[in-house]
Amino acid sequence: MATKKNIVFIMNPISGTVKKAGIPRLVEKYLDKDKFSYTIQCTQYAGHATEIAEKAKDEHADIVVAIGGDGTINEVGRALIQSDTAMGIIPCGSGNGLARHLMLPMDMKKAIKVINEGEIHKLDYGLIDGHPFFCTCGMGFDAYISMKFAQAGKRGPVTYLENILKEGVKYEPEKYCVKSEEYNTEQLAFLISCANASQYGNNAYIAPQASMSDGLLDVIIMDPFDMLDAPQISIDMFNKTLNKNTKIKTFKSKHLDIQREKPGYIHYDGDPIMAPANITIHVVSKGINIIVNPFADKTKRQPNVVQNAFCEIFNDLSAVRTDISKQTRHIQSINNYLLKKLNK
Repeated sequence: MATKKNIVFIMNPISGTVKKAGIPRLVEKYLDKDKFSYTIQCTQYAGHATEIAEKAKDEHADIVVAIGGDGTINEVGRALIQSDTAMGIIPCGSGNGLARHLMLPMDMKKAIKVINEGEIHKLDYGLIDGHPFFCTCGMGFDAYISMKFAQAGKRGPVTYLENILKEGVKYEPEKYCVKSEEYNTEQLAFLISCANASQYGNNAYIAPQASMSDGLLDVIIMDPFDMLDAPQISIDMFNKTLNKNTKIKTFKSKHLDIQREKPGYIHYDGDPIMAPANITIHVVSKGINIIVNPFADKTKRQPNVVQNAFCEIFNDLSAVRTDISKQTRHIQSINNYLLKKLNK
């Protein structure tokens, strides 16, 4: 009889919007006991998941499973990088960006059954200013919103959207100098995001083409835009067509140096932190073992024909709207000039 593998489940009881009281019962019922022995431990404070995962790794646990959202996954994952211990995920956070990219089931019973399959791949992770990330990192507006989200006290996509709508109107873009192996630019930008995986969470795709096994990060530079552009950008994010938006520049890179005018917030997997003006970001290829979904249909991650068609229509409408807007402003200028002449 084969030796059972040892799993340590780490559960964040307060992450996300899902109640977790019933999860230990689900693990007991659906985990394959012929393959695995297990323990479940709950986190008690920020950073505790990293401590538990490090101890499990040191005691040669085969798998450590993060039960929570991207923040909990990051805490667990950072302890397991460059080790033989694999990370599993039972997603129950507010966004579940990494789990959704990996096409893991949002249903907890099905997520446990994926763990039973035990298919492990060596995947990439990134480092921003020395902090590991597995999904996305960035600076500018998304880091600012991550900070506001952390301060909000409430979780979930509604809170996130409220902050975006509230803060987006008054946010001032910053100037960045961005250098990579083949890219060099200095410009104002609304945000700069580096994606190891394809989405922020809640199926909002910041980098539809991102792969966790290509040894590259997808870099997204979003130009400043007005609120008339926001609906189109939102549509493109949820249609997986943001890379086609005219306000977006994208390229792939192993290493990135970014200089901004002053220190400010960055985020890694949605967790905000103050950082210096100069930031280094790079990818670590095949640096972490992660349990993947052998049943996933990876074609669903890419935009389909209908989504591409909608994207083209909205971009055409955007060009028309911009032209109309310019003509309208020109007509208004003429009208104002004529009114001034008439009033003299």
